[in-house]
Amino acid sequence: MTPICLVGIGKIAVDQHVPAIARSDDWELAATVSRAGTVNGVTSFTDFDQMLTERPDIGVISLCIPPVPRYDYAAKAIAAGRHVMLEKPPGATLAEVFALAGMAQKAGVTLYTTWHSRMAKGVAPAKAWLADKTITGAHINWKEDVRRWHPGQDWVFAPGGMGVFDPGSNALSIITEILPMPIHLQSAKLHFPENRDTPIAAQMQWTQNVTGDFDWRQEGPQSWDITVETTAGILNLHDGGDRLVISGENVVAGNNQEYPALYDRMAELVKNGASEVDVAPMIHVADALTLGKRLIVDPFHF
Repeated sequence: MTPICLVGIGKIAVDQHVPAIARSDDWELAATVSRAGTVNGVTSFTDFDQMLTERPDIGVISLCIPPVPRYDYAAKAIAAGRHVMLEKPPGATLAEVFALAGMAQKAGVTLYTTWHSRMAKGVAPAKAWLADKTITGAHINWKEDVRRWHPGQDWVFAPGGMGVFDPGSNALSIITEILPMPIHLQSAKLHFPENRDTPIAAQMQWTQNVTGDFDWRQEGPQSWDITVETTAGILNLHDGGDRLVISGENVVAGNNQEYPALYDRMAELVKNGASEVDVAPMIHVADALTLGKRLIVDPFHF
């Protein structure tokens, strides 16, 4: 088993990364780096530089910290000859992700920009079914409760936190994966709380009659749905891509194994000396922030 260090022991790390690593035959969680969080039985550090110096045996770093500081950590890891796995979105800007890709290539290490929703069980079969279909339209309905998934995490509303596009990029990672043709943004409306720097909701319109409705204020049942209309029938992805329905018939129902699949893919990339860097979802976020009409809404408080 290959030793790996997990950096940033917050909610997503505890809920997803730690269990995925624990169940893997490829990885051993050998260390963590976090200001406060720890994992029972695992050596913990509060200083990343110290970990890199004291644990040269750890060749792989998984970064679960927020997007803004992630570049510095990734750059240090690559400079130290370590392979790097990036939680989504892979960075705060497109330019820094491209810079990291160049560094990784020069250093001969793996860089993996993960998009966990692409690993949902319904995504690959949806892509295969749509490959030869004529698309007449598609709609994203992605609405969840930020208080449930990011409790008290003010960084999501700070510059670089991406606001509703933090979860929205999950939908964008799926739509850019399954559609057999490219799309580009035509217009957007972005709803900014008057006391925050990133949007809490957005409506988007792309070419090819593709639309999206994103909201971080939904209480009760959460909505993670994508509908694609074709001349051969209607395809629906529910539960964040885990359940696939075609023309009313259930085709695939998964069991939330996205993160184990990410770590399987990372093991494959490291073994083959390859990298996987995809910023397609981030491009649509950047386009929305460029083209979007800014609308001020009520202040938001956790």
